[in-house]
Amino acid sequence: MTLLSTLESILFVASKPLTIVQLAKALDTTKEHIADALETLILKYNHDDSGIHILREIDTVQMATNPAHADVIEGFVKHDVSGELPKAQLETLTVIAYRSPITRADLEQIRGVNCAIILRNLMMRGLVEQYDSSDDILPTYVLTMDALSALGIADTSHLPQYDILSIHDNITYALTGNETEL
Repeated sequence: MTLLSTLESILFVASKPLTIVQLAKALDTTKEHIADALETLILKYNHDDSGIHILREIDTVQMATNPAHADVIEGFVKHDVSGELPKAQLETLTVIAYRSPITRADLEQIRGVNCAIILRNLMMRGLVEQYDSSDDILPTYVLTMDALSALGIADTSHLPQYDILSIHDNITYALTGNETEL
């Protein structure tokens, strides 16, 4: 496992801008090593034939789509967030409702699939909010006030069987990877 591949993975899952200091701390290396690795990733991705680009502004960096594809992406996103919620979005929204605040990594561990696009769509619909912590690399996700209002509840503890489902053994099992049988 190289610094370059690890940095690339973190930028992919972070879904938010990160500082070089945060990356150096997370990867237990120097800011200089991170800066060098970022330059390599920029050379790898930032060209016309790549759908991915590394965005960098002073000491902040983020992996994003190629800015030249903005119109196509905007059209895709508009189409993707209109209409009824697909089953995958409903499932994700339910997990967030019962387990918030929750990181994308924990959400993906529970659901067993990548949730990046689903989270993006739920945020664009105004149902889920992302909270960033200055101490943590990974943001957490919670329901928005609009989502609570649409559900007719004041907070998630008013969800049906919240006391049971929010701490259900199957969720704990999925998060810990515990090998003991439930």
